[in-house]
Amino acid sequence: MYDEKKLLGVIGLCRGAGKAIVGVPMICEHLRNTHEKRGEVKDVIVIEASDTSENTHKKINDKCAYYGVEIVRIAAGCEELGHALGKSAVAAVAIADKGFFAAVKKQL
Repeated sequence: MYDEKKLLGVIGLCRGAGKAIVGVPMICEHLRNTHEKRGEVKDVIVIEASDTSENTHKKINDKCAYYGVEIVRIAAGCEELGHALGKSAVAAVAIADKGFFAAVKKQL
């Protein structure tokens, strides 16, 4: 089991460093663009809030499955995830940096 407070702290650091992609539309666009440029998507992890809608959950899971990206659904809700990122409610965030990817994986 992971420490939610530490995980949200690391996610906040990622956002501060400009290595977080916030929101489902931006994540989908990033995955599509990265795949088009490099042919594969590496060192990306998607973190989904626990209380996303069924449609949002399906959309983000389908995209991650298609591009072979790991997705983790955490216990924190949209409000808590958004707060960690300095925003209002956020359904999902992607970490797209090798170093921060490792830091997030370590917290999980």
